[in-house]
Amino acid sequence: MATADTSTERSTTTHEEATQRAIDEVVATGAAGVQFRVTNGDHQFTVTSGTARLGTDEPVPADGHFRISCITKTFVSTVVLQLVAEGLLKLDDKVERHLPGLLPEGHRITVRNLLQHTSGLYNYADAFQKPGDRFLRDRHNHYDPRDLIAIAAEKPLEFEPGSKFEYCNSNYFVIGLLIEKLTGRPYSTEVRERVIDRLGLSNTHLPGDDPNVPEPHARGYMQIGGSSVDVTVMNPSEAGCAGEIISTAADLDRFLVALFDGTLLGEEEFTEMTTPLPEEMIHDLPMGIGYGLGLMRLANDADLDLWGHGAGIPGYATFAATTRDGVRRIQCSITLDQEFDDAQEKAVIRALNVGICH
Repeated sequence: MATADTSTERSTTTHEEATQRAIDEVVATGAAGVQFRVTNGDHQFTVTSGTARLGTDEPVPADGHFRISCITKTFVSTVVLQLVAEGLLKLDDKVERHLPGLLPEGHRITVRNLLQHTSGLYNYADAFQKPGDRFLRDRHNHYDPRDLIAIAAEKPLEFEPGSKFEYCNSNYFVIGLLIEKLTGRPYSTEVRERVIDRLGLSNTHLPGDDPNVPEPHARGYMQIGGSSVDVTVMNPSEAGCAGEIISTAADLDRFLVALFDGTLLGEEEFTEMTTPLPEEMIHDLPMGIGYGLGLMRLANDADLDLWGHGAGIPGYATFAATTRDGVRRIQCSITLDQEFDDAQEKAVIRALNVGICH
């Protein structure tokens, strides 16, 4: 009589339990709630911790929507590379060629510089006060992309284009206008038709001025005046094409699979996307050891060839990654209740390593 081999079952159960303990530690550092979706080959599981709403025992939904913030850049970069494949532009085209007069130094900045954050542009976000009272005052404001770009254009370049890496949302607002100039349609329409609709990402949204997050979702918070303030509802136009998208872990997983299996990009364009800047140029990117075109190469405990993007927006921290072969993948959403400090960052990195490297 044959005996069932339970070693694989024990291994996957242990992995899930270890990931659960790790995300419980993230909540212990001050997060309101955590959602992790992990895939290793044919095995996939989701674990959650904390609460969806402070002051209640409402669980974090395993299929909840969340603001993916800067992972928006990976969607936008994908569209740009599709336009490159169609012959509408080249990565080394100067901005001035396509958007004359937009930037005083547009004749020195290339499309590649924008996508890889080596343009030297001033980050318009640095002109705003730090989140807090300013957020409460302005959370429903509409921000026009050209107005935000104008803030950056008024400042001298921070460095010679191509000489340094400095993460900067201004870059992707320029990219948004570039997509519109080349296609005659808003960047959001191109992202929706070329990526979201094509892949059937029915829970992925470009909200524009809509301040709400679709149900179900956990709520995000910010410490303002010593109290936890619910910041879930906000007009995301301040993030725009640098960070406005709302999605789910399952949709992000499907997007990454399609990006890495050749569904969305040809080999030449994908190679461009995954050719990183040298590690010594990268700084202030948790786990980041290289930046390509809207995509990061990520350090990890198992030395896996890991790629993805991290993100943060008031109330939410997000991460999505895959190994190059697509075998191991992870997506997470963390709803915050305090500033994302060093202790919380370390706890998140530990949890990500447990999830992806086990």
